[in-house]
Amino acid sequence: MPMSEVSSLTGRLLVATPALADPNFDRAVVLLLDHDEEGSLGVILNRPTPVGVADILESWAALAGEPGVVFQGGPVSLDSALGVAVVPGEGNDKAGAPAVAGDGPLGWRRVHGAIGLVDLEAPPELLAAALGSLRIFAGYAGWGPGQLEDELVEGAWYVVESEPGDVSSPDPSQLWRAVLRRQRNELAMVATYPDDPSLN
Repeated sequence: MPMSEVSSLTGRLLVATPALADPNFDRAVVLLLDHDEEGSLGVILNRPTPVGVADILESWAALAGEPGVVFQGGPVSLDSALGVAVVPGEGNDKAGAPAVAGDGPLGWRRVHGAIGLVDLEAPPELLAAALGSLRIFAGYAGWGPGQLEDELVEGAWYVVESEPGDVSSPDPSQLWRAVLRRQRNELAMVATYPDDPSLN
């Protein structure tokens, strides 16, 4: 995929192909939070941990969606936390065109459409009324300049549109299949790929 076609994939999903061998990303669904010539950064949406949000960020626990656990956002900086939240009504105007006015509530920075990053240092009360869903991630997935483009050329990832519900999927274990199944092309068939390819 030439860079001109890619330009910026911020806000899109990277869905691991069955060919991707890195165990960190087996069947991963990554929301790209930043993608430019300096590299890429995203969080894995389907890696819940057994750690409750209340155990590490008690003040945000009441706003976190189900399951109320911290998700492993990726292998980089596991000791840092990122908050990703959907603010309903922020993505599009009534006609469906991207909204231009307003930057959303204080303590929230738009990434793409209704999806944005939460300032976890801000008081949760600032955002409580505006948030549709919140997910807390420990760590993130990162790529240096050109690294993600190389992986795309190698066929490691499918690039698809994100939907606000992907961030707060109540059944993250099924997200990989669900995202592929909703595609209107041959990717929908990949959703049926067995967990153990030797069974094929």
